Amino acid sequence: MPLKRTKSELKVQRESLKRFQRYLPTLQLKKQQLQAEVRRVEQAQRDLALNREKLRKDLDDWVALFGEEQPFEEWLSLKKLELGTQHIAGVDVPTLKQFEVAEDVPDRFARPAWIDEGMRALKADLEMGVQLEILRRQQGLIEAELRTTSQRVNLFEKVKIPECKENIRIIRIALGDEQVAAVARGKLAKKKGEAAA
Repeated sequence: MPLKRTKSELKVQRESLKRFQRYLPTLQLKKQQLQAEVRRVEQAQRDLALNREKLRKDLDDWVALFGEEQPFEEWLSLKKLELGTQHIAGVDVPTLKQFEVAEDVPDRFARPAWIDEGMRALKADLEMGVQLEILRRQQGLIEAELRTTSQRVNLFEKVKIPECKENIRIIRIALGDEQVAAVARGKLAKKKGEAAA
């Protein structure tokens, strides 16, 4: 659509420019917050993965004992997994609210003594796995919002604001030319009126 070169269009362009310039810092701040959150979630994932790896290395001592057939999948079952949500820089991300594993282990006196420690380690490993998955989901959601926000920042910085400034410049030139032409027409009319009189 061609640009109107009128005072009302000039006013519209100025208001749009003010609105874009007022909204841009908010978008830039949101982008910074999202970038910080992505870094935080990535660090939390690394830390949790290291802890899980350490736990698994500690379990190496138990591997020989785990070699004996034990029905751990029958003894351990997920009792409760409750997720919550947290609002981070405009994004609702899942959080682990509650995690419980049910133990249905036969008589403690009729089983090997190492089973208790092994069960604790397996429960911890299970919980860390759930936490890692939640952190991956958080990262995906935050990164998606970061992409959208970055696109908006770029749209405002590189397209909308320069476009409004250029439109304002063009309209001002056109209005200035019209004013000069009106003055010139007025002088010509005055000279013709004086000549006729």
